[in-house]
Amino acid sequence: MLDFLNDLLWGKVLIFLLIPIGLVFTLWSRGVQFRHFADMFSVLGEGFQHKSKQPSSFQALALSVAGRVGGGNIAGVAAAIALGGPGAIFWMWVVGLVGMATSYFECTLAQLYKQKEPNGDFRGGPAYYIEKGLGGMLGRGTKYLGYLYSLLLMLTFGVAFVTFQSFAMSSSIEGAFGIDRIWSGIGLALLVGFVIMGGIRRIADVVEYVVPVMAVSYAAVVLVVIGMRIEDVPAVLENIVMSAFGLNEMVAGGIGVAIMQGVQRGLFSNEAGLGSAPNVAAVAYVEHPAQQGMVQSLSVFIDTIILCTCTALIILLSGVDFLGVEDGELLTQMALSEHIGGWANYFIAFALFLFAFSSIMYSYYLGETAVDYYLQDNKTAFTTYRIIVIGFVVVGAVLNLANVLAFSNVTMGLLAVVNLFAVALLFPVGVRVMKDFDNQRKAGVKLPVFDVDKFSDLDLDKSAWKTTIDE
Repeated sequence: MLDFLNDLLWGKVLIFLLIPIGLVFTLWSRGVQFRHFADMFSVLGEGFQHKSKQPSSFQALALSVAGRVGGGNIAGVAAAIALGGPGAIFWMWVVGLVGMATSYFECTLAQLYKQKEPNGDFRGGPAYYIEKGLGGMLGRGTKYLGYLYSLLLMLTFGVAFVTFQSFAMSSSIEGAFGIDRIWSGIGLALLVGFVIMGGIRRIADVVEYVVPVMAVSYAAVVLVVIGMRIEDVPAVLENIVMSAFGLNEMVAGGIGVAIMQGVQRGLFSNEAGLGSAPNVAAVAYVEHPAQQGMVQSLSVFIDTIILCTCTALIILLSGVDFLGVEDGELLTQMALSEHIGGWANYFIAFALFLFAFSSIMYSYYLGETAVDYYLQDNKTAFTTYRIIVIGFVVVGAVLNLANVLAFSNVTMGLLAVVNLFAVALLFPVGVRVMKDFDNQRKAGVKLPVFDVDKFSDLDLDKSAWKTTIDE
């Protein structure tokens, strides 16, 4: 049944939703992800100077990259190549590039419809723009669709992905250092527990430093590999493109498998359209919703175009036989060993530890957002959930919960369907916010400011937009 549902969602439904919707968003917005590519960095620069106690745009970016960049960038990319051939990487690029537009609008909507909590923190995401945004179109029954989304979010991230990241990390450390998985799981659980007990502000403070170290160190190793094999890079890139259209006999299962693997692994890696990143995008203090849309669009680029390509180049430049290899983590270790020798195992273990640590914090926060949607600002519920997550970190390190991950593929696909349904219907609202930002820029305003009174026809929390920087 799980295989049937996975094939239906990923092989048929989402292929005809993700890319077409991303293309429509790209064309209708005149390529917002390309027009504002340089602005994405200027927004981050402004975030460094912000004086609010709320997480900055950079911290929100770091937290979303922490979630997007995980085992999927090492094991997931390798699995895509093993099952779909080099051409799967091309379709990951496509999903990433058009997904930048999807991420822009879903994260802009998350900022627009965010709610201010009694403690001053912000909450938001698909459940909120489904209830508040679609509520005005389809009636108050959309609250139940918000409940459904939150449940799927909890199952996918709050349970399955926590165990997956812990298992990938503990397995890698066991292979590299011979440390029993239970001990690395307990160590990770203690570290995760210390951070998540401090809530979103402590999580944001930690990932602000962990994520740059994680991304830069991994990219640096790949640059060394590319420098060693620079003459072979053009042939590898040509192989990726040719295989994507079935023009190379190296394709593992034909063009259909390449597309399916590229779309599934691309969404698993960058999460554009899934609706997970908007939950994080909503927590930041920004002057205008479009700013956070641009920043989150950049995180898709970092994840898919940069880091996933890094793993692909490591594997395809190595010459190892990748076809049919089931363990993506092992394949990446084998490939890297061909380039830099035996210490590749240690480096992959280190990278997976950072990836797992940051991804678990991100997954925890998504689960907490789901809990909050059901039980608003319930401290007892939050504490209970935190203890449960710490327990899942230990359990995931010890047990290979393959069936849980197969189930999570289904729930992740359903998450994408529900979210894309909402974002597609709310796209005109997102375009309206985008034009407000663009018009202010054309008028010479360096840092556009969102005037909530201009959008009085929408069901927005005005207190979330009339906050002070001291809060």
